[in-house]
Amino acid sequence: MSPRARFALLLIAIAAMVPLAWWLFLSEPPPQPPQVVVPPPVAIVDAGPRPVEIRLGELTGTVQIRRGLDGGWQDAKPGDALLPSDGVRTTDGSYAVLVGGETWEVKMEPGTEVGIGDLKESITKLLLESGMARATVKGQGRHTFEVRATGSDATASTDGGVFTIASNGKGTVAVGTESGEVAFAGAGRVVIVRAGQQSIVKPGMPPSAPITIPSSLLLKVALPTKKTINTKKLVLKGDVQPGAMVEVQGKIVTVDDKGHFEVPISLNEGKNGLSVKARSVGGTEAKANGVVELDTTVKAPTIDPGLWKDK
Repeated sequence: MSPRARFALLLIAIAAMVPLAWWLFLSEPPPQPPQVVVPPPVAIVDAGPRPVEIRLGELTGTVQIRRGLDGGWQDAKPGDALLPSDGVRTTDGSYAVLVGGETWEVKMEPGTEVGIGDLKESITKLLLESGMARATVKGQGRHTFEVRATGSDATASTDGGVFTIASNGKGTVAVGTESGEVAFAGAGRVVIVRAGQQSIVKPGMPPSAPITIPSSLLLKVALPTKKTINTKKLVLKGDVQPGAMVEVQGKIVTVDDKGHFEVPISLNEGKNGLSVKARSVGGTEAKANGVVELDTTVKAPTIDPGLWKDK
């Protein structure tokens, strides 16, 4: 083969290899399908029902809180948060308001102690150690508010309404309803206390049949018959409707299951005012006032034992 023929064949071979080289080295690879990334499953943690938050609202006078069942008492201030097992108490002449979010509100009267029980989205449980408290409940059927009394198995519960509950801490518990309905239970019996009614539980007894709240509160106080006495101690006795709250000389006193109370009073030289106030769970009030004078210079008359002796 002539050199010219070989050169022609070489050119033809080179020309044939150019498309192959372009396809092998310069052509773009076909597009790959997009990769689908599947995120890992997210674990769902059930946190349970959301608890009701309790805070102290308006306070008047000296109010104290207890942290836990064994904690000591310390002065409280508005806005303090309360947890289960905490406690709140008001001293004589003091008031406190407990606020359970937008669900309920409780006003504690003077001389009242309350313990915090369950705080759940569906139910709140409080323990009334002693005293009197007025509850305004806006559960609207979705939240139950319950109060249990110390020294008794009596409980009062509602999902909406306004009621007052009082306990002497020794088994006497009374409930009066302003609006809505309250289920009042004790000794295996439940009664429904409707608006304008009241009921009472005495030690070991079931709730009494609800009655219309009386228009007045009967209060009897045995004030001293003598206007001037020479003893520095005086025992003031009285009777009131069982379950009522009684305040003598500005101090809350215990009333027994029959409504009787006896209070020792220390007198100062000169005139002493005597003041007794009572309030029922129905909101009725009664007062009794008096004045007694202490004069220790007055001595009891004595008789000379030798006066009648023969001379």
